Amino acid sequence: MTTMHKAGLMAAAMALALPAAAHPGHGVEIGFLAGCLHPLTGFDHLLALLAVGLWSRQQRQGAVLAPSFLVMMALGASCAGFVTLPLLETSIAATVLLLGALAACAPSVQARVPREVAVLTVGACAFLHGLAHGRELAGMASGAGFILASCLVIAAGAALPGPRLRRVFGAAIGAAGLCLLAVGA
Repeated sequence: MTTMHKAGLMAAAMALALPAAAHPGHGVEIGFLAGCLHPLTGFDHLLALLAVGLWSRQQRQGAVLAPSFLVMMALGASCAGFVTLPLLETSIAATVLLLGALAACAPSVQARVPREVAVLTVGACAFLHGLAHGRELAGMASGAGFILASCLVIAAGAALPGPRLRRVFGAAIGAAGLCLLAVGA
């Protein structure tokens, strides 16, 4: 089985898992543990974090993308109480598609994406994800756990070996984002 076939199967499996991927209650609603679990329970958020890790690894000066994402996501979470955007879930699905596509195309696109544009893109996506997370987090302890877990997921994406494998995973994430958009996330 070729790598492309495996990627297609993986994308199909992720698409089939979408109905079970909503943010379920995990029994712990407040505190550090709740914050740590939160980014892991939303399929769209998990994929966006992985894509940021993949893309940041492939950018020449990608070390700034992960911190930018985390800072802007925290800012979005802190603004969630007074900033509301229409179609937020649809926008989040679009960020999964965009970040996955950027990770999939990174080796060929990286020379054409200036660092400032990459940071602005990642920051805008992160702010949207932060708005969604901020409505569900309660307190500083859960916020700290949320950022720590998000950092670890981004690091997991960045740790994936080989540019080709990172492109395949990026394509699968982009395909999942397309599926999220199609089902009206």
